[in-house]
Amino acid sequence: MSEVLGDFIRALRAADVRVSTSESIDAGNVIDLVGFNERETLRDALSQVLAKSDDEKQAFIETFDTFFAFDQFKEKPATVNEPAANENEQSEQAESEGGEGEEGEGGESSGADGPSSPGGGGSGGERQGEGPQPRDDLVSLLERGDQAALQMALAEAARQTNLNRIRLFTQRGMFTRRIMELMGLDGLNDEIERREQARNTEGAASLMQAREELRGQVRDYVEKQLEIFTANAGRQLREEVLSKMRLSNVDRSDMRIMRELVRKMAKRLIVMHSRRKKIARRGTLDVRRTIRANIEFDGLLFHTIWKRTKVDRPKVMAICDVSGSVAQVSRFLLMFLYSLQEVLPNVRSFAFSGDLGETTDMFELEKLEQALALVLRDYGGGSTDYGRAFEDFQSLAMNDIDHRTTVLILGDARSNYGDPRADILKLVHARARRVIWLNPEPRSMWNSGDSEMRRLTPYCDRAITCASLKDLERVVSELLRTAV
Repeated sequence: MSEVLGDFIRALRAADVRVSTSESIDAGNVIDLVGFNERETLRDALSQVLAKSDDEKQAFIETFDTFFAFDQFKEKPATVNEPAANENEQSEQAESEGGEGEEGEGGESSGADGPSSPGGGGSGGERQGEGPQPRDDLVSLLERGDQAALQMALAEAARQTNLNRIRLFTQRGMFTRRIMELMGLDGLNDEIERREQARNTEGAASLMQAREELRGQVRDYVEKQLEIFTANAGRQLREEVLSKMRLSNVDRSDMRIMRELVRKMAKRLIVMHSRRKKIARRGTLDVRRTIRANIEFDGLLFHTIWKRTKVDRPKVMAICDVSGSVAQVSRFLLMFLYSLQEVLPNVRSFAFSGDLGETTDMFELEKLEQALALVLRDYGGGSTDYGRAFEDFQSLAMNDIDHRTTVLILGDARSNYGDPRADILKLVHARARRVIWLNPEPRSMWNSGDSEMRRLTPYCDRAITCASLKDLERVVSELLRTAV
């Protein structure tokens, strides 16, 4: 049971259903309660502990139906030989107990294929001297058409080959061959060769056809497992590459994936930071509160109270340079910030290339993509002037900055050799809780040419390179952990 559940959870994770260790334990307890007998009951019960959202429930149902569907071996239509096979199956127990004396009649009844046939009843003439043969070898299973036994043999062979570890499309042939060998391919080939040597062409052709059908069924099973365990592997690999790629290098054809990636990252951050948290700093005693709490005990310290640091939601002001290649990074920063309304409700955004303007209302009135397009249209494309932008910001928002405000500035600090007005940034730094500068250029490019990072960095609490979605995610996550 534990192996089946482990494989199923691995398949769910491949389908983008997040399953934690504790949820896996809960799923094991659910299976102990409901068992595997009632398919619908099991599916509904497991969905309660493994799927959290509507999207995950839909992915869960699809994965469950695919994972627990074992239809590789279809029932074959009745053939002329089936009655004889059924009679042989009814006499199997007697034959296994009666020895060779009771086998003779069964051997005659199965002699249609000639003395070399091991089919349905027992061993043929040439194999009698070798002693009794295992009745559940692959040859007998194929000739009896025992679908349930074939299914069990395939499942066991797949388990032994670790088919649940398949990852690449090119591994299909390897796993198909290994499973066939474990099911008894060598014995089947030997039997075909023996029949050909005995000139039993009809029996050999029948086994060859059954072998090819079995190979196709095993290949179908392997391909289905590949689909289950690598459902989103290609897309996940592409997302991983794009999350680390410089945003200025992202192709327009990948924008849809990038937007979805931002949505996933924002959702993950919301889950992590949706509740206000209090972090206890063990080891720092709150002396005054401890004494007050123990007055009734004549000063004996029965209850100790520790200092706590409250993590609260900060106010954010984002100043974004939307000129040139920096505009792409600004686009995704704004997309990030406004996707986090649940945990960052107090976001004000400003955009500039020359003149600076507040864009907060655009994101409140328009959809996110439309608002981003309006920002780039109204404020992008001009000649960059950080001095004039800081002057506009001073007149628009300086009085609203307080000790809870974090100011994010995203830009390359290239002011076309104009005065960047570092004195205004100094005033902002004095009033705000933190000033963080996000520069999409590598640090080796700072202070080269018309870059003014040397003059602006002293008035920033942090100045970091931020050029990819991973960088943005780290910055925003750290922002959400601001302690007050």
